[in-house]
Amino acid sequence: STEIPAYMTKCPSNGLCRRLPPDCMTCNTNYSCVYGKPATFDCKVKPHVHCVDETNHEQENFTVNMTCQFCWQLATTDYVCTNSTNCMTVSCPRQRYNATCTVRDHIHCLGNRVFPKMLYCNWTGGYKWSTALALSITLGGFGADRFYLGQWREGLGKLFSFGGLGIWTLIDVLLIGVGYVGPADGSLYI
Repeated sequence: STEIPAYMTKCPSNGLCRRLPPDCMTCNTNYSCVYGKPATFDCKVKPHVHCVDETNHEQENFTVNMTCQFCWQLATTDYVCTNSTNCMTVSCPRQRYNATCTVRDHIHCLGNRVFPKMLYCNWTGGYKWSTALALSITLGGFGADRFYLGQWREGLGKLFSFGGLGIWTLIDVLLIGVGYVGPADGSLYI
């Protein structure tokens, strides 16, 4: 058959074998390695993949050195996860969402390279905490802080009640100061 396997799009030709992406090789899994310690794995290139060693000779069997750990245990910089745009970051306890994470091509690890992970909601809509606090202190009686945060109903309530005759204004200064009141879209402050 002349059909090219799907993994070939990620496999460079005639590169160093030990630098190939994990999709281009098959390695004997050494589950007896000590977690967090360097380990050596015996690997073989997949069919149709051509690679060389340091002396520029074609090679099929080689070893790969990596840290002994499962893919889901990697540092957050070693994988990419899907983002959620419908989660609220300003909630107590802080909300989490289910993400699907994929290990970056140049990272070697044990187990599945695509895995689920519970991540904290962590996105921002561009609102600054310092601006919200300054508005609350200076123009809070007119509802400027609530208008800035996108909370229009509360802003109108403060505007027409003169900040709850000052009481609502003082409470909002405290609530914004400690970060309890945040943007209406549920994002984090910058």
